[in-house]
Amino acid sequence: MAEPYDPAPDARWLGPVLHAAFFLLLGGALARFLLRHPGEPRTPWIIALSVVLALLHLLGPAPDRPGALPALRRPAWLGLVVAVWVVLVVLAPSFSWCAVPLFYTGLRTLPARAALVLAGVLTLFVVAAQLRLAGRLDPDLLLAPPAVAALATAVFLHTERQAARQRALIDDLIRTRRDLAASERRAGTLAERQRLSMEIHDTLAQGLSSQRMLLQAAERVWEADPAKAHAHVRAAASVAEHNLAEARRFVHDLAPADLARGGGLDAALRALADRESGGHLTVRVHVDDGGRAPLLPDRVQSALLRIAQGALANVREHAGATTAALTLTLLDDQVVLDVSDDGHGFDPAAPGAPAGVRGHGLPAMRARLRQLGGTLTVESAPGEGTVLSAAVPLENPR
Repeated sequence: MAEPYDPAPDARWLGPVLHAAFFLLLGGALARFLLRHPGEPRTPWIIALSVVLALLHLLGPAPDRPGALPALRRPAWLGLVVAVWVVLVVLAPSFSWCAVPLFYTGLRTLPARAALVLAGVLTLFVVAAQLRLAGRLDPDLLLAPPAVAALATAVFLHTERQAARQRALIDDLIRTRRDLAASERRAGTLAERQRLSMEIHDTLAQGLSSQRMLLQAAERVWEADPAKAHAHVRAAASVAEHNLAEARRFVHDLAPADLARGGGLDAALRALADRESGGHLTVRVHVDDGGRAPLLPDRVQSALLRIAQGALANVREHAGATTAALTLTLLDDQVVLDVSDDGHGFDPAAPGAPAGVRGHGLPAMRARLRQLGGTLTVESAPGEGTVLSAAVPLENPR
């Protein structure tokens, strides 16, 4: 999870600077008073109030962390500081310039309207104190402090608004990145679910369907032809054994068990053809790869084998065919797997086409090929058999 934006590191230097400015102004005003008014009766009060003001400033929130005190205590603390400062200014006008850091602290600590009111009060006391020190009406002393205060307030508020907008933009960016990451995780989860559903459909589900058909066939001839029934049962047991190997492969890496045994895609296709041949169906395999099939990427081999499994399952369950052929052709820029049969065929464009409505069927094959940038074409017509062609482009075939 991304960390929230923290502006504090950008403002850490403000605390030491404002503390130093306040204590320099306070110390300078106290030194000026002691040098110009030694031994006066108000001197002990001036010194005591200066110490109190310094302690209050140290106990308050750091200028770069205005939230250090609880929200209800911050205005009370600032009011006490301003009250002590006002008394000092009344007793000794030279302390008026300590209002500069207090002015900034007020803007940082209080809501905007209250801060503006405080800035006006501080400015009035500064003007009155400077006119008292000058002993005459000076237009510069009358107009300069309000002008400086107005300019500082405008700059401060503008900077605060810019910082708030920047924080909002950064927060939006963080939320957007978090939402994007969540969307990618959801998309990955859905893609993995789809992949698993296709794997299960093309292996375990098809195997179970074959077992059911073999066992049903054995049941039909159990009394009339026990030898044939036993052959069907043995074939079902062989399919169950293969399904068990596939299930174990799911636990490991989901690679097809036939490919895991070695020999490449051509050997896996021949093993598949041997399993599917039997009863009224004979499956033949022709490979035209120039000896390059083992060089195909694992993903391509796995996808083509799964497509061959699904296509032959559709042939056995829907086509009523007696022969089927698996043809693997490796061209310069693509590899093509053709699955043909001499069954009764169908109209691919018709609603409810048999090969596309059971389980995942053709949509699952197209999804597999789409992930590899490949295409699937189906040519069929009623009474003329079916040819399914899966083509996958190869970036570096040699």
